[in-house]
Amino acid sequence: MTDKVHAAVAVEPGRTELREFPFPEIPPDAGMLKVEVTGVCGSDWGYYTRYPQQRGALILGHETIGFVSHLGRDAAARWGLKEGDRIALEEYIPCGHCEYCRSGDFRLCDETELRPGTLRYGSTPVSVDPSLWGGYSEYQFLHPHMVFHRVPGHVPGSLAALALPLGNGFEWTYLQGKLAIGETVVIQGPGQQGLACVVAAKQAGAACIIVTGLGTPTDTFRLSLAKKLGADYTINIEGQDLLETIGDITRGRMADLVIDCASGGPATVISALQLVRKSGRVILGGQKGRPIPEFPSDLLISKFVTAKGMRGHSFKSVELALETIASGRYALDEMSTHQFALSETDEALHTLIGEGRSNAIHCTVYPWK
Repeated sequence: MTDKVHAAVAVEPGRTELREFPFPEIPPDAGMLKVEVTGVCGSDWGYYTRYPQQRGALILGHETIGFVSHLGRDAAARWGLKEGDRIALEEYIPCGHCEYCRSGDFRLCDETELRPGTLRYGSTPVSVDPSLWGGYSEYQFLHPHMVFHRVPGHVPGSLAALALPLGNGFEWTYLQGKLAIGETVVIQGPGQQGLACVVAAKQAGAACIIVTGLGTPTDTFRLSLAKKLGADYTINIEGQDLLETIGDITRGRMADLVIDCASGGPATVISALQLVRKSGRVILGGQKGRPIPEFPSDLLISKFVTAKGMRGHSFKSVELALETIASGRYALDEMSTHQFALSETDEALHTLIGEGRSNAIHCTVYPWK
């Protein structure tokens, strides 16, 4: 048994360093995961640049795949797991007893909020025992309230690490967006989440999938991948008139569902309301970081539109994602673009935002590489 654990610790905004931690004692109701691979989420960049100063040093990473290495007696009985089982972790560590937890909507539990005093994988400081709260580490602590999913043995780790972002795609497109067979969907933004929505839309039976993006080399690359994953049309909004092009494609009817996955300014929220048909649905998934100066709320009324904000994924959506990954039906290996060792965690995070290796979509960190 190992007595030391190596992890990449974010010690200050924009910098991680390898540190060594003692292997903790395992309480009867908890366990330990030997990390196989952890995906680099878009939200990791915000944590990387803010949280070390706000919360103290921490181990980032919350899209973790691994093998149960140690299991307390009570935990084994409660979870139905055994040592050696391969699982995917969600980032949430809910309370387990509030109305949201009891109804299955644990992602809305107050204990999953990103605020001081709560626990969440990938954003909890190392000052909170037993320190090993993130996936950029050789081992990760399994809290009694952790949420997990079983991962089939034949699925490569790099694809299994897509479970959470692809889960978002199923949540936003199918479970909340209610996309039905034969409908038209417009997906704004061809990043991780937008491409995940393409896969979910294809799986749900959409008749027409349209993805929009910019004319940058990065978005051009991603829009080409959207086509490979099942998009019928891609639109460079810097070179084409968005409303006119969507109108031509749909013969004036516009989209049944518009999903805003873009993380830029609030303009895409306005265009989503313009692109959706009367009595259609709008899903808002891309955070803007600022209010919309003049929000055209009258459009919601005149077009009888249903607009809904998204918050992560549900248990069911991640299960749907893992089933889809395991099916091998889609070219998801092309979404997993870059792999890094634990010592390269800084490079992985910079690659995420276009400051490292080129053409990044979903990056992964292998702590044993």
